[in-house]
Amino acid sequence: MKLVELFGGIGAIRKAYMSSKIPFEIVDYVEIDKNCVKSYNALYNENYKPRNVCGYNLPDKEIDLLMHGSPCQDFSRIGEKQGGEKGSGTRSSLLFETIRIIEERQDKPKWVIWENVKGVLDKNMRASFFYYLKEMERLGYETKYEILNSMDFGIPQKRERIFAISYLGRNPFKFSNLRHQEAKHLSDFLECDVMERYGDIFLVKQASMLKILNDPSYKPQFQGRLQIIEDFCYTISTKQVRVPNSGILAIGNNRYRYLTERECFRLMGFDDSDFDKLINIFPRRKDCMSSILYKQAGNSIVVNVLEEIIKEIHNCSL
Repeated sequence: MKLVELFGGIGAIRKAYMSSKIPFEIVDYVEIDKNCVKSYNALYNENYKPRNVCGYNLPDKEIDLLMHGSPCQDFSRIGEKQGGEKGSGTRSSLLFETIRIIEERQDKPKWVIWENVKGVLDKNMRASFFYYLKEMERLGYETKYEILNSMDFGIPQKRERIFAISYLGRNPFKFSNLRHQEAKHLSDFLECDVMERYGDIFLVKQASMLKILNDPSYKPQFQGRLQIIEDFCYTISTKQVRVPNSGILAIGNNRYRYLTERECFRLMGFDDSDFDKLINIFPRRKDCMSSILYKQAGNSIVVNVLEEIIKEIHNCSL
């Protein structure tokens, strides 16, 4: 499979292909975030530069699959909900750059994968999503979509994302063929002796958060979710260093800690060897968590889910 990664992030689909052992070739990678590009280059021994999808054209090479995980902030239920209407100028509206990129290409990719938050199906957001489907249909693609939860693919993270799988022609893809497996226990993904190894870097210290946790009658003004997690975590977001949407861990004596950056990468399907490369590029400042690495994990796609998707695509292509 010959791939192009748009809004490529840290290359979750490339990691999925590597893990699945399905033969592949990266034709091109496009990402505007310079830190993500640094991480991608370190993970896969590449030398890409930051690039914007606006004005981008596909290279004149054979392309089997185009992956685009366009920005989700304006679709997210915890964001400002500005939507992704074409021409609106929001970050989420960049998904229509993909339409332009495909339309300008005479020899179009056979497969297109789009991943985003399930908020695209909310009443005030769904018009953009269905317009995207109509545009893909106009270009000759049939699209099937479904909300997939990482919990159903062995990962103890309750992360629901919509995946739209488009095929140039009659679409043979079947979500029902994806192999599900029970999520492992969260403890299998946690580091040992976090407090002994890192001191109190990951300890929850904010008085307001501790009051929420220890005083049931206290009603906070903020709208975020603060939950103690045991068997699984909730969606890892880009703002783990604030009030983490993923939840926090109780460590005894009314003390709590955040998930470490390494744990977040594990819960996104990346290996410790991957994380070791990245922590060398973006080391923690003294007594601080790495906001860059949390952001990269939260913006990525769970590799295990992508593995099952590309296996089905591979079987459809045989």
